[in-house]
Amino acid sequence: MRVLAMRDAKAGLSATLDEAQHDRVLITRNGKPSAIVIGVEGREFEDVLLMANPKFWQMIEASRRDPRVYSLADIRAHFAQKDAGETQERRGRVVRDKPPKPATRTAGTPPRSARKRSRG
Repeated sequence: MRVLAMRDAKAGLSATLDEAQHDRVLITRNGKPSAIVIGVEGREFEDVLLMANPKFWQMIEASRRDPRVYSLADIRAHFAQKDAGETQERRGRVVRDKPPKPATRTAGTPPRSARKRSRG
């Protein structure tokens, strides 16, 4: 690991980044560690974000503590069961294929289209 003072790292930022692609670079401020530069060229953007995400690493550790393995058949069965449950939920809902019938007019009432609107 290369150690650079901040003023040297700033003055030669491009060279510092190039060097970080091969080995980590520790940047110091007033002689004390301040940051580590790690090169990520050639990696996918999402991978870089995940590398720095503590929740992702917590999930990985939890997965390592409980190493269950699921076969493809198990996964397909799980989602088939889930899809079937969603279908049952949809069947329970009231679905109207036709709009409700309009209310019948009482005798002597003009049709709605013939009525004048009152503007107020």
